[in-house]
Amino acid sequence: MRRFVMLAISALILLAAYLVTFGVPAPIAGLVPAAEEGAPAPTAPGAAGRSARAPATSVVTAPLEFRPYTSVLNAIGTASALRSVDVVSNTAGTVTEANLAANRAVEAGEVLLRFDARTEAFNLEIAQANLDQARDTLSRYERLSASNNSTVTDVTLTDARVAVRLAEAAVGLAQVDLEDRTIRAPISGQLGLSDIGVGDVLANDSVIATIDQSETLVVEFELPERTIGLLAGAREVLASTPTFRGRVFRGEITSFDSRIDSITRSVTVKARIDNSDGILWPGMTFSVRLTQQSAPLPSLPATAITWSREGSGIYIDVDGTAQRLPVTLLFRRNDTVWIDAEIEAGTMVVTEGAQKLRSGARIALPVAGGDPA
Repeated sequence: MRRFVMLAISALILLAAYLVTFGVPAPIAGLVPAAEEGAPAPTAPGAAGRSARAPATSVVTAPLEFRPYTSVLNAIGTASALRSVDVVSNTAGTVTEANLAANRAVEAGEVLLRFDARTEAFNLEIAQANLDQARDTLSRYERLSASNNSTVTDVTLTDARVAVRLAEAAVGLAQVDLEDRTIRAPISGQLGLSDIGVGDVLANDSVIATIDQSETLVVEFELPERTIGLLAGAREVLASTPTFRGRVFRGEITSFDSRIDSITRSVTVKARIDNSDGILWPGMTFSVRLTQQSAPLPSLPATAITWSREGSGIYIDVDGTAQRLPVTLLFRRNDTVWIDAEIEAGTMVVTEGAQKLRSGARIALPVAGGDPA
């Protein structure tokens, strides 16, 4: 019995609150006689009726602002030198000279290593002697032919000329073999670590050392598929490394892949970072950040957004009356949202208390002491 009484009291309280807020419904109002002759009958629950009975709802409003949205992407990348080569021997032999001190700067063409080249030197000398002999023979035949000597025929002269050409080619091959016994730096840069020394016997295609041109570093990183639109307009990146905490290095995007990786659903991006002071090393890990600002967009506190069956919307103040406008949420960061809506800057938007409103409801701003204006 006590439980029934409590339910009845609760129902009466809810009914009284409804009547105070929205008035008496029209079907019921027609059944209730007026208190006095000529007294107006209760009105239907329309906008005008509600406005006449319901008190103004106290809300907080603020002018709509247009601000750009800054998109931020973060990624982890690895640095490499702009140009990096492995110095490889194209011949085998015993090392007789090695200039491979680690981390020193080398110039293109500088001698890094020499092999024992005695055999190649002798072969060049033999080829040069054969060339000299062939040229002397050709020269003698040409003098005899010029003096109308019948012992020198055209065939003899042709054979002598061919012999000279073959001897010249043999000299060229001998010179190449001799030059291959000396390994030179293909590019300028910084020499890497090498454990090769004089007396070592190397096989063909042995890696001798590495050379890096690290005045400019290339940082390679991955970005998710959803960022392609941002990537097309982004050019500057901000990179930091744990080696130099608190320091930010600026770079520029130079290229990115033309397709999405089918497994990771990401795109590979490369950015250049200036390293003219030489403090950064290839192989370092970088935290990369990309930022891009949009055009100014309507922005407001997240508390201004309301939801209904039609979707998201906001309430604006139109001469003391709440009017709901549908909006599309574009971005959100912390307690601020950016929207897409046909609305002008400076429009007064309900930022607090919007959940209590309906279109057409009277609104009032709180004044000192908490009473509605």
